[in-house]
Amino acid sequence: MADPDETGVDQDAMADDWAAMAEKDSEADLASDWADMSGDDDLAGQPKAAGGKTSRVLNQDEIDSLLGVGDEKSGDERVGIMAIVNSNDVTYERLPMLEVVFDRLERMLTTSVRNFTSENVDVNLDNITAQRFGDYLNSVPLPAMIAVFKAVEWDNFGLVTIDSPMIYSIVDVLLGGRRGTVPMRIEGRPYTTIETSLVERLIRLLLQDLSNAFQPITDVLFRFERMETNPRFAAIARPGNACIVFKMRIDMEDRGGTIEFLIPYATLEPARDLLLQMFMGEKFGRDSIWENHLAREIWVTDVDLEAVLEEQTVSLNFVSKLKVGSVLKLRSRPDSTVTLRCGTVAMLRGKVCQRGDNICIEVEEKLERPGVTSNG
Repeated sequence: MADPDETGVDQDAMADDWAAMAEKDSEADLASDWADMSGDDDLAGQPKAAGGKTSRVLNQDEIDSLLGVGDEKSGDERVGIMAIVNSNDVTYERLPMLEVVFDRLERMLTTSVRNFTSENVDVNLDNITAQRFGDYLNSVPLPAMIAVFKAVEWDNFGLVTIDSPMIYSIVDVLLGGRRGTVPMRIEGRPYTTIETSLVERLIRLLLQDLSNAFQPITDVLFRFERMETNPRFAAIARPGNACIVFKMRIDMEDRGGTIEFLIPYATLEPARDLLLQMFMGEKFGRDSIWENHLAREIWVTDVDLEAVLEEQTVSLNFVSKLKVGSVLKLRSRPDSTVTLRCGTVAMLRGKVCQRGDNICIEVEEKLERPGVTSNG
């Protein structure tokens, strides 16, 4: 046995301890041993896992925090897993052509509502958002009028919501209210038949302009179905269904209000591929002026037609012996059929005739290319 040094430490025993620690299989075992040697209070009393490792048990507060179960009394918001499961946020799918449709609707409404009310009208598109259908119905400010409309070609429905200030402004304008005066609002009463009728006229105008705004992309008719004042009776989709909502602000001098259009994504599904296209100009990717010009120029374009009297198959040896003055014997007769070709495409078939001093071809048949139908 080695003698201790001056400090009283057995150096050979210390070296043996370090060698034994270096032979541990993993760093986790080494850390566990150091924890046992140091007597860490945080790991004291914890159960041992297989292999002598210390496993930590979560308490109830930590489990609730992980699952996102908040304290209702304290008003804590849900976080963690429950926040993902109960999320009300909807990712807005970017539909470039749909945004162009809304912009076009904004310009069209400026003219239509001005003619409808005989007032100076300013229409502004506030925002475009995506929401759950149930969340939108819960956020509708009451009192309001909710119109249910049907997209006939798409066989689905949508909503138009007009808030109370817009309703009273339309009624005041159409019934001859003075300019610059705020319309009188009597809250807490149902809307009268006259008010409902006037607002319905406005909604039919909005739906007509919405159909016209979609017309360059696809033909769709938005038909007015019914008017509701209770959001529960305007349920056209499940509460969890995703919808797109675009809000428009209409100002008529000192009067005005807000109009909201709600279209479920299920309603837009038949035209989704068309709405995903990129905007390529005022005509939604088509320039009618250039198309008309191209069609007009094609009709006056000069092309060369070749009259083929006969075709023969000869050997290369025969062709090599041809020289100036050689005579090719044709088996065609004066009444034989002649084919007119444009390049390599056979176009017409007829017979040779004479008109005055000119040799002509009298067309008897128009040849159709395989797989190509004739429009004329």
